[in-house]
Amino acid sequence: MTIKSKIRTIADYPKKGIMFRDITTLIKDPVGFRLVIDNLTQRYIQDDMDFNVIVGIESRGFIIGGALSYTLGKGFVPVRKKGKLPAETISHEYDLEYGTDIIEMHRDAIKEGDRVLLIDDLLATGGTALASAALIEMLGGSVVEMAFVVDLPDVGGRKRLVEKGYNVFALTEFEGE
Repeated sequence: MTIKSKIRTIADYPKKGIMFRDITTLIKDPVGFRLVIDNLTQRYIQDDMDFNVIVGIESRGFIIGGALSYTLGKGFVPVRKKGKLPAETISHEYDLEYGTDIIEMHRDAIKEGDRVLLIDDLLATGGTALASAALIEMLGGSVVEMAFVVDLPDVGGRKRLVEKGYNVFALTEFEGE
């Protein structure tokens, strides 16, 4: 079994022409979920991956990031959509393929000098990852690496993130389609 084999593809979601890569089928499978967390844990348990906090992007990034925080013994910080966090926040507006959105993080979530591993389920255009990195950097942190379960290389997000100077890692890719 591979991670990729457990990811469901849903045609024309959220709009016509999109092939949505749904990881819910992967994470509901105990072997599939374990493969994801074990593979990421092995990557980040290395001494040369120096970070002290994991930031997960709403909502599937919470699932992966929370489990990885546990296995690595690191703190976890959520990045949420506007209006979901109870304490004082900072926010960042960013462009989507179909409009704009705003994400937020607690103002006290990241300290000056924190080194961050940013986690999400899927890399498409890279817009949400860049917006999350902007929040981290506004608070004085730096992004050591951005990690994803799935990369869609034909959409161009990886290229965009690398051009901005970020290290990017993904467990699997779906090209074309």
